[in-house]
Amino acid sequence: MQLSKEEVLKQANLACKNTLMETLNIEMIDYGEDFLVARMPVNSRVHQPDGVLHGGATAALAESVGSFATHVFVDTKNLFVRGLEITANHLKSVKEGFVYAKATFIHKGRTTQLLDIRVTDEADNLISVCKLSTISLPKK
Repeated sequence: MQLSKEEVLKQANLACKNTLMETLNIEMIDYGEDFLVARMPVNSRVHQPDGVLHGGATAALAESVGSFATHVFVDTKNLFVRGLEITANHLKSVKEGFVYAKATFIHKGRTTQLLDIRVTDEADNLISVCKLSTISLPKK
C-alpha cells in the first residue's frame, strides 16, 4: 500500500520527536517520487559565534533529510539505514530565515545509496552542496 504524501511527511516528522532533528527544529515539508525536502530555521540556536549558520547544523540538516529519503524509498520493515559518509561544501552564509535541503538520489542500490542534497535559502540561493552515502542492511 502506497502512503500519501501527507502521511509520509507526518510519519517522518513524528519520528523526529526527542531527537537532534527536534532540537534543531528540522521539519520534513515536501516529498515526491524521487526527492524529499526539509527546512530548518536559522537563528541563534544554529549560529556559530559570529552570527551565521553553523556548518555543522547544515550538515545535520543534510544528513537528516538524506537519511529520511533513504528510509522512505527502501523496505524499512526488513532493513535498517545508516549514514556512511557525508560531505558538505558551504558556499554562502545565512544569518536568519529558513534554509531548505532537497535530497535526491544519484544512486539507489539495494545495499548502498548516494544522495545529492542542495541547501538553499528562502530566495533559492545555493548555500551548501552535500553528498550523503547510506547503507541498507538486514534487520536481525
